[in-house]
Amino acid sequence: MADQTNHNQAGEVAPSTVDKQAPSVAEEHAPSTDSPEATDIPTANAPDPKAANPEDNPNAAKPVAVPPKREKPAAAAKAAGGEKAAATGEKPAAAAKAAKKEKAPAVEDKPFVEFIEQDYLPALQKAIAQQGVQDLQVSFAKQKVPITGFESTEECWQIIGSWTEIGQRQFNLYFPEEDIQGKKGFSCNEGKKPSTLESFLIDERRITLDLLVFGLVQRLDGQKWLGIN
Repeated sequence: MADQTNHNQAGEVAPSTVDKQAPSVAEEHAPSTDSPEATDIPTANAPDPKAANPEDNPNAAKPVAVPPKREKPAAAAKAAGGEKAAATGEKPAAAAKAAKKEKAPAVEDKPFVEFIEQDYLPALQKAIAQQGVQDLQVSFAKQKVPITGFESTEECWQIIGSWTEIGQRQFNLYFPEEDIQGKKGFSCNEGKKPSTLESFLIDERRITLDLLVFGLVQRLDGQKWLGIN
């Protein structure tokens, strides 16, 4: 067998090609002596990193169960209120406002007779007394209009007021529609039958208790029946 050892011109023995490649291959795949480092050299015991299923790969990382976040009582109550408002189609602010006690109806919204007897007559007597009238007599009745030419008309509700401090003075306030927002009339006389039926508060868009009291006191004052008149 021929000798495979290469000889250079000087007669020295040269290393083979395998000997030249061995150190570089070892250095490429061998770990550093300074610190441990993973290599890409496959081993028989290493699991396949692509096997993510824990049942197939016992070394794969298992997911950690995260406990549900617990809400504070105030936040839970607020969320429940929002869900309720959303279900009913109301905004939270509107739902809270609707839960409050409803506002009491105005006295003017009471039935006609109830309003006159419970609210208007007491307020009117007080207002006229403050003008110096001491013996005012006020009544509320449904009767004929005591004016010539109206005897054949139907009866209507009237407020009749009178006093005798300076002669006999009487006024009538008429409500033919039994509604304070409807048509109203006024008449007055001194010791004799009234002759004229006037319209009363016809230019006001909405009649209130205060306006109804003020309007009549003003009309009596224009008649010079109140105060120092």
